[in-house]
Amino acid sequence: MLSNPPQTQTANPQTSKLTLDRLPDMPVTHHGCSRRTRVQLDLALLAIEALNLHGSQDILALAKQLELDGILPNRVTLWRVRNTNPLRRAHRRRPMSLAEAKALTLIVCYMARRMTLALRQLLKEYQQLVQQQLPLEKSPPLAFYLERFRAHFRSRMNPRRSAILVYSTDEKINELAIALLEQLLFCTGTAGLQRFWVSLFDGEV
Repeated sequence: MLSNPPQTQTANPQTSKLTLDRLPDMPVTHHGCSRRTRVQLDLALLAIEALNLHGSQDILALAKQLELDGILPNRVTLWRVRNTNPLRRAHRRRPMSLAEAKALTLIVCYMARRMTLALRQLLKEYQQLVQQQLPLEKSPPLAFYLERFRAHFRSRMNPRRSAILVYSTDEKINELAIALLEQLLFCTGTAGLQRFWVSLFDGEV
């Protein structure tokens, strides 16, 4: 059941300052974090919400647990930060600060660690189905995740944006959903937190 994925690692939260300090400051302009950073963080969280039936609730609970509630105090603030993603229907022209990006990165990686077993199982089933040339619907857990991701993606992203027009079919959205599973699993590896953080700024350093 994806709503409560197995936990293979227990998060050991520190104070927000010490936790945020684990991530190096990256160069940003006076407009805040780049488009790439904003898009990638929001999509990673979208995948988490498709995996976890209580995704939004758990994201806020984890923010409080990690003492990041000074940055992400409530659902409205989280919504505003995520809507800095220019691909969203409800896009808001406000910058994403470096502290907000760090907070979302920590949340993505901590939640990914909680889902490690589920992520590995879904990717294993995906690879087996592809090798056997079988439809992805043959795996109920994988089909459930993909259906939820497609629904979230279509309801929240702006179909008039050129970057979204690429995802006009179920197959293209499924490809994105699988790529995000791989990205989340990447976050659970050795130095996954730091490596994911740096990847958000690739080409900008």
